[in-house]
Amino acid sequence: MTPIHFAFSSTFMLSLSGLTFHRTHLLSALICLEGMMLSLFIALSLWALQLDTTSFSAAPMLLLAFSACEASAGLALLVATARTHGTDRLQSLNLLQC
Repeated sequence: MTPIHFAFSSTFMLSLSGLTFHRTHLLSALICLEGMMLSLFIALSLWALQLDTTSFSAAPMLLLAFSACEASAGLALLVATARTHGTDRLQSLNLLQC
């Protein structure tokens, strides 16, 4: 495994472990998701450069567009949660109460 592949896989795994172990606030979960998406974006971009074909050049832009949509939806949920519940702590959220 090359050092570049190791760096991106460790970045993804670090973000994944942050998402699973440190889920106290919704904002920290969203930041971990963004870290995962950015590591996937960089890995997919480098993979398209290594293959040196034009057919894979649109894939990183598509992933970046989905990442931006995910970030905007996550921030909208964060604002709605903070307005209705007064906090962004995940333990205070109950899906059974509307």
